[in-house]
Order: sequence, then structure tokens, then C-alpha cells
Amino acid sequence: MAAALVTGLIPILRTAVDTSTTYKARTIWFGFLAVRLVVLFVCELPWFKLDNEFSCNGTLRDSLCTRACFNEHFDRPAVVAWNFLFVLLVMSVLLMELFSGHLRASARKRSLNQKSAEGQAEAQELMMLDFHASKTAVLFYLLSVALRIVVEAVFVYILLWWNLPKMENGPHECMLDRPICPGLQLCVVRAAPEKRMSIFALASISCLVMAASGLFFVYCVMHYLCNWGGGSNTATNSVL
Repeated sequence: MAAALVTGLIPILRTAVDTSTTYKARTIWFGFLAVRLVVLFVCELPWFKLDNEFSCNGTLRDSLCTRACFNEHFDRPAVVAWNFLFVLLVMSVLLMELFSGHLRASARKRSLNQKSAEGQAEAQELMMLDFHASKTAVLFYLLSVALRIVVEAVFVYILLWWNLPKMENGPHECMLDRPICPGLQLCVVRAAPEKRMSIFALASISCLVMAASGLFFVYCVMHYLCNWGGGSNTATNSVL
């Protein structure tokens, strides 16, 4: 698992240090991805053997009735949902990377076609996205940040409303209306406090990302779209 963690961190960090194209808070977003991946790996550790830590009274741990009660109690996904939402979070960041790469490729192509010092200077200038000069870049950036906020909000909802209620300390009642498993059974999940702590840790990181994303969203709207606080009004040709 440690090797998988390192393998996941390498492309994120490699992309973060690539300065061929940059934009506002780019390093922060990739930093959040790296931290989120590490926290996700650590918080998933108590969940790897969840089926073995679930037991019911009067039945063997691997019995059919215990597994049926397990499926009835954990009726909503946990780890798979967490990993899927992390993939969506990465895609929200890569969305801006694809857009900035498109701008860089367009600038270089126009520079080669013009074969002039003016075109070369423009290609070099566009390596740093100027949100004052391109409203399209601002809107695309806001879309990327908004998607990040939505993904994190869904993630927090899943953690607190789907997964956390399943981690109560007390025994859980399981009533299976089947002839092979008659009567009421009481089941319990071992190491519930650690699993709750992992949920709170993931929710805390998500709230931090949502807060930072929300602040940058408001800042970009006020500063670049509403021109609050002034800014650069230098005319720059758009590559779109």
C-alpha cells in the first residue's frame, strides 16, 4: 500500500512543479491533492478488514447470517465512494490544466506562424495566464473551483450522513425475515472509534478545501469580473 501511495503522489508532484504554464493558486490546488491523497490512504487503513471486524451474537463470523446482517447494516458504499470522489477531485484540477495547455499550444502555434519577435513575446507572456485580459480563462477557472466545491460537499455528505451513523458503539439490531436466519440478532463493529476518527479527519480536510476554494471563488469574481480593487487593464490578444 505504501508503494501505491508513492506511485499516486509522483504524478501529482511532478505536474505541480512543471512551471511551463501557471495560474492563480495552482500550487495550492496540487498541494491539497497531495495532502488529500495521504490522508485518504491513512484513513482507509481501519476500513480494510471491515468484514472481519463485524460479528453477531450466536453466529459464526463467516456464517451466512452474519454476512447478510453485514450487507443490511452497510447498505451504502464507503471506501469505493471515497476513492471515486477523489478521482473527480483530481479531474476538477486537471480541467484547468487542460485549458491552460490549450492556451499554451495555441500561443506557440501562432508564434511559429508569425515568425516574428512580437509573436514570440506573446507566446512567452501567455505562459502565465492573465485573468485580467481573458474573461474566458476566469470563467473556466471559476468552473474548476466550483466543481471542486461540489465534489467536496458531496464527499462530506457521504461521510457524515452515510458512513458515520454506521459506526455507533452500541450493538446493532439485525432482523432477517428469512427461514435460515430466524429471530433478532445483535451485531457490533470492532474498532468503531478509529473508524469514526478517520471519517472526521477526511471531513476536516474536505471542509478546509471547501473553505479555500470558496474564498478563491469569491476573490476571482470580485477582483477579475467585478474589477473590485483595481487590476491590470493591459490589452492582450486572446488565443481563443
